[in-house]
Amino acid sequence: MNPLIVAASVIADGLAVGLASIGLASIGPRARQGTIPSQAIEGIARQPEAVGKIRYTLLLSLAFMKALTIYGLVVALALLFANPFI
Repeated sequence: MNPLIVAASVIADGLAVGLASIGLASIGPRARQGTIPSQAIEGIARQPEAVGKIRYTLLLSLAFMKALTIYGLVVALALLFANPFI
């Protein structure tokens, strides 16, 4: 094992984990998870007969946002523990 490759991969993995936990994979979903339920409640208040469609869309969008965050974490952990350069 070349120590330079090991050091570079550890630094890259640290950056990947850091960016996945606070970066693009979680900033967008985290910011939208607060506004989407309030807009759904507002939509239900405007059109009570559409509560089923709005609830379905709300839960589906929240699940997709959570999945995006988990995918970012999985990629970072795969880079950390399944390093192809070692």
